Amino acid sequence: MRALKILVVVMGVMIIVGAVALVVALVQRSHTAMSGLTSPVSTDLALRQPPGTQIGQIAVLNGQLAIWVERPDGGRILLVDPQGGRVAGEIRLGE
Repeated sequence: MRALKILVVVMGVMIIVGAVALVVALVQRSHTAMSGLTSPVSTDLALRQPPGTQIGQIAVLNGQLAIWVERPDGGRILLVDPQGGRVAGEIRLGE
């Protein structure tokens, strides 16, 4: 009878340890999956445009930001790489 009590206690402890291990594994996997969803994006961006420039609109285009700016010498669309935080290209409008 004593051996049966010890066996029941050991199995109860094993169930608790297994449940805790399962919860820890689920938390680690969800953290790993969520960390892969975010990519570092630079928030320090200087467009280096002349004084008097105004931003008209911003849109996302093929993983880049398309920023429409109105400059004193005419409108332009700046293609900005958000990963590198630099202007990757420029389209001049109405020249």
